[in-house]
Amino acid sequence: MRVIGRFQEESQLKSKTALKGLALATVASLALAGCAAAPAEPTVTPVDYKACMVSDSGGFNDASFNEEAYAGLKQAEAELGIAIKEVESPSTATQTDFTSGVDSMVQEGCDLIIGVGFLLATAIRDAAQANPEVNFALIDSALSNDDWSPLSLPNVKPIQYDTAEAAFLAGYLAAGTTKTGKVATFGGMLLPSVTIFMDGFKQGVAAYNEAKGTDVVVLGAEGDDNSKWAATGDFSDIAKGKTLTEGFIAQGADIILPVAGPVGIGAGQASLENDGVKVIGVDSDWYNLPAHAEYKANLLTSVEKKMAAAVLEVIKSGVDGAFTGGDENQYVGNLANGGVRISDAHDIAYGDLQAELDDLAAKIIDGSLVVNSIYKK
Repeated sequence: MRVIGRFQEESQLKSKTALKGLALATVASLALAGCAAAPAEPTVTPVDYKACMVSDSGGFNDASFNEEAYAGLKQAEAELGIAIKEVESPSTATQTDFTSGVDSMVQEGCDLIIGVGFLLATAIRDAAQANPEVNFALIDSALSNDDWSPLSLPNVKPIQYDTAEAAFLAGYLAAGTTKTGKVATFGGMLLPSVTIFMDGFKQGVAAYNEAKGTDVVVLGAEGDDNSKWAATGDFSDIAKGKTLTEGFIAQGADIILPVAGPVGIGAGQASLENDGVKVIGVDSDWYNLPAHAEYKANLLTSVEKKMAAAVLEVIKSGVDGAFTGGDENQYVGNLANGGVRISDAHDIAYGDLQAELDDLAAKIIDGSLVVNSIYKK
């Protein structure tokens, strides 16, 4: 607009012929400049490869576990030029639903089928045995036989996470932040991929108590028998999550770690009604997800599992003809390889605890501090 304004002032001193010529030249130069500045449209060459995914009962919009994995599938579509297909299991999904979903992906001609979660293990196992020419990946579980003895198949790649390491840091942070001396945790279902968070959290609180001479208590995960720890029994009933959280708050807890997918939204809702209560997210950085926006100021941190990155990498290996399955080739995300982490501070500053957390993380990575988990046996 400034170019046109100057031109209008100067036009009073020029003939109509000069005006016409200058106007045309100005328009042409602006058009050429616009063409030069326009960024090239990103393009990706389509490839003959189809990657597919089946969610667990949380669904792909769970603002947590399934959504993080699905983001990796969509990223692969955009960056690698693959075709994708997905099945979103219902919130009431049974093994029949999981089996049907996985089998439908086989019928779709998928080159790689990814099952999201421990609950998909049986369906993935059976489909992989029946279709050895198809590759599979299973997030948060390895395979087992019906008697729970280990099973390794060359066309199945387990994608697992030592979330105990990151949860340890979250527990240490929670113990150093609580004002009441009580924190709490609960699961959706007490699967190994859930209790590993809760156990790491407990270890972190215990480490803080030992270092500082405090006695912060962890509610919801008392004792060593994790089958008796607190849980809602599913990954979909938000109201149960809120009720359970309110019970912990009534007992004095002011920091809650819900390891329950979308059920954790209930914990966030409870924090809005109880001043001073903070929540720790899981799987993704909850602070950046719209589903948690209402109470994001109450988020102390999140224990992240970088599933999108792992999904993208496994799909890329398939596209490149370099897929490797079997337990010997499983991926285990940890602090050292960036597969797990706690989120950076947002509205709630970590203060002096940040340096301690950095030091603890460095020790876990170099092996001088061991956080116990099934991956440390």
